[in-house]
Amino acid sequence: MRRTLPLLGPAFVASIAYVDPGNFATNVVGGARYGYLLLWVVVIANLMAILIQYLSAKVGIATGQSLPELCREHFSRPVSGLLWLQAELVCMATDLAEFVGAALALHLLFGLRPLQAGLLTAVVAFAILALQPRSFRRFEAVIIALFVAILGAFLYQTLTVGFDASDVAHGLVPHLTDADSVLFATGIVGATVMPHVIYLHSALTPSRVPPQADQQRRRLILGVQRYDIIMAMGLAGLTNAAMLIMAAAAFHGDAHPVASLPAAHAQLFATVGAGTALAFALALLASGIASSSVGTYAGQVVMQGFIQRTIPISWRRLLTMAPALVVLGLGLDPSYALVLSQVVLSFGIPFALIPLLLLTAREDVMGSFVNRRLTSMTGGFAALLIIGLNCVLLALAW
Repeated sequence: MRRTLPLLGPAFVASIAYVDPGNFATNVVGGARYGYLLLWVVVIANLMAILIQYLSAKVGIATGQSLPELCREHFSRPVSGLLWLQAELVCMATDLAEFVGAALALHLLFGLRPLQAGLLTAVVAFAILALQPRSFRRFEAVIIALFVAILGAFLYQTLTVGFDASDVAHGLVPHLTDADSVLFATGIVGATVMPHVIYLHSALTPSRVPPQADQQRRRLILGVQRYDIIMAMGLAGLTNAAMLIMAAAAFHGDAHPVASLPAAHAQLFATVGAGTALAFALALLASGIASSSVGTYAGQVVMQGFIQRTIPISWRRLLTMAPALVVLGLGLDPSYALVLSQVVLSFGIPFALIPLLLLTAREDVMGSFVNRRLTSMTGGFAALLIIGLNCVLLALAW
């Protein structure tokens, strides 16, 4: 245990992106509209996430470098530059969704005006990020604590609202009913796999590898990371399932289905009670703050890896939160801003997934850690499925 516990943690930091405010929006609204129908989509999306994050962790352990660093080293300068530009855009879009989600939670909890809530969110995010340069372990501990709070809040809500076990079992059977259900299924998948944590996870695992570790030692560390990923992504999948089940049990069948996070909070308060509504708002706040902090750190990894440059993390925090403050200051619809950010993120998924699959399939890069053919084929299928579904999402949204 003394040797294993210090190796755990990177997957839990990455898993925050799988329970961010974008997931709140797709799971809650999808559950309200279609009941348990889309539960199987949550499960499939989470299984794909386990594979993708495993490949990201493996490339860091095998090479001692992050995915952006490997892209800079093995791809041409124009290709690497293009990947860097889109990755920066992805980080900004991610921060927009997460920052707006946290501000929306503060509005629900305390009635703050959007811009006031945004400024307070910035203060809290700065405080969490200040832990990272001093002690990454403390940063990890805070992120994991917020993750546990999100999970606990939704388990509480699900048990308080109640659900029908037979309906849950039926929702695990793959089926869709109409074009709109395809759109929501695509949105759930698109909001699940986040490109910025594919970059980030590959940068977190090398720190767990001793400088002179041999191949056998690296394989042992990879084995521990595999359990780390299964636990973290499994709990993230459980959280997403609890979101959808709660929404299906509480909101499905109403004459006017819940169509936004504020509406879900108000409906919980009116029909279930103040405690459940409070748990919902606190979970949204924890999600927004934690995922925003992780997103800012991912931006540092992206810049350092692709162009070998860094800026103070406080400057990056100011730059990435500026679009969110503009949205909040202008009084734009925060739920609509969340949707737009997910559309931008859908463009970024192929730019992270395809390089990851190409590099992990190369023996000159991975050595004995190179992907088996079945792993590459499974990863390629998952990539094609995610890219195809996101193309459908963009086409239907357009």
